Amino acid sequence: MCRRSGIAAFHNTTDLDDSRLGCMCLDAVAGWRLDGAVVRIRYSRGADYSGSCYYADARLFVNLGQHLTYPYRMGTHLARTQSNGRRWWKPIYTIELMDAYQLVLMVFLHECYHLLVKRAGRNVRQKESMCDRFAARTLVGRHGAIIRDDQNRFVARSEWDIRDVEAFVASARRPIARSCAQ
Repeated sequence: MCRRSGIAAFHNTTDLDDSRLGCMCLDAVAGWRLDGAVVRIRYSRGADYSGSCYYADARLFVNLGQHLTYPYRMGTHLARTQSNGRRWWKPIYTIELMDAYQLVLMVFLHECYHLLVKRAGRNVRQKESMCDRFAARTLVGRHGAIIRDDQNRFVARSEWDIRDVEAFVASARRPIARSCAQ
């Protein structure tokens, strides 16, 4: 399994290939301070998917529904908040995930961002959109995932990738090792 992060343990009890899943997930968080985190990938008890992050002991859970078919359209909080002067709302954009590996990666990265926010010393409240953006950036950039609006239209990255989520948690980056020659 790829070991490019400080994650202490990566447990997968699904039928997904351990090596492929581990490499996808751990490569995506290389360079981030996730030291000591324990990741558990397992089947859900009925939900399509879910995830959770426990800050105190750095445990991340990803639950995957066995009943899903792919491609799967996951609702996200990527859209900009809108207002009509009386109320606020956030349209739902979907990300099209081609297989269970991509779905696990999306939920895993979302939960990792929660932990990075905590480790960066930031307020952990109301960060769902930022967590979705952090995860979607990887899925779109590395795996060609497509974002669509509620009318099934393609949404350009400039419409949803509206904040530098990596800069927000920059203090949770792993220091870059320097050689003696530099």
